[in-house]
Amino acid sequence: MHLSLPLLGLAAQAGLSLAAPAPTLGNLDFPDPSITWDPQTSAWYAFATQGNGHNTQAAHSPSLHGPWTFLPHIDLLPVPGPWVDAVHPDIWAPDVRYLPATDSFVLYYSGLHAASPYHCIGTATAPNITGPYTAAAEPFACPLADGGAIDASGFVDEAARARYVVYKVDGSSKGAGGPCGNGDPPGLPTPIRLQQVDFRDGVTPVGEATVILDRDPAVDGPLIEAPSLVKANGTYVLFYSSHCYNVPEYDVKYATAKEITGPYKRQPELMGKASDTFELEATGGASSVAGGGTMVLHANCPAGRCMYQTDFAVEDGLVVIADGNTAWTVHHGAA
Repeated sequence: MHLSLPLLGLAAQAGLSLAAPAPTLGNLDFPDPSITWDPQTSAWYAFATQGNGHNTQAAHSPSLHGPWTFLPHIDLLPVPGPWVDAVHPDIWAPDVRYLPATDSFVLYYSGLHAASPYHCIGTATAPNITGPYTAAAEPFACPLADGGAIDASGFVDEAARARYVVYKVDGSSKGAGGPCGNGDPPGLPTPIRLQQVDFRDGVTPVGEATVILDRDPAVDGPLIEAPSLVKANGTYVLFYSSHCYNVPEYDVKYATAKEITGPYKRQPELMGKASDTFELEATGGASSVAGGGTMVLHANCPAGRCMYQTDFAVEDGLVVIADGNTAWTVHHGAA
């Protein structure tokens, strides 16, 4: 079966089978997950925000759809960059990408800046996917005057042989009010920026960063964050979350574009309380594999925020979460 319906709601009305996000690691706090294929071992890895005794958490699977196993003895970044607070590093949202030119890996992460109350984005490299990674001495993106930066995610545009990083400028960390700040109107911007980087090393900026989306207070609340960019069927799809991570309204949204720099058109909520698509609370932090087809995300669970996994297709420029009979191709690629 190959879906061509534009919206999840229409698919449900038509009686088609939707794939509810499935739990992966049981009752384990594993927030802000990302997923990466390792060409050196032909295995899959998932990484998550600081917790369970590690700066960065890791899980492993022999295949894309599991079973997933938590790696209790692996910490990709035991020593963050020297710009990170040594006592409270607060390492968030790690994202790992393969670098074919050097047969190595780059890690993007967010860490608490040692000389301010805000986070910045750092990079680190390793010859193998589980590290340990060697952190760069300086942050990759650190707009402290705007509240810092978080939630970096890598992307490779194979057709253009170009590599990018998307991230959130964390203006909500400076705003007042609400359960996670920035709730008092009018609030501060929380733009998502796109930064091209050197195709070989994944860390050297090429040109200036471009804002590709910002929050709409009427529909997003105090922020947008957790960007993840894929390209499927000729469409650039930017997944992101809105509202606060600690409220039930936290969600997965997306916007689409024909060019990587936009303009990006907002689409209906993909997963969350407003759409009431699945019986999960505070779904968010979605991250897709290179080429699309599968994503991981977190949702509330007794332990905190657990990792879930689901499949999706991009048809007619829109995302549909569907059953395993949907036809697509997952490209391991260089990302």
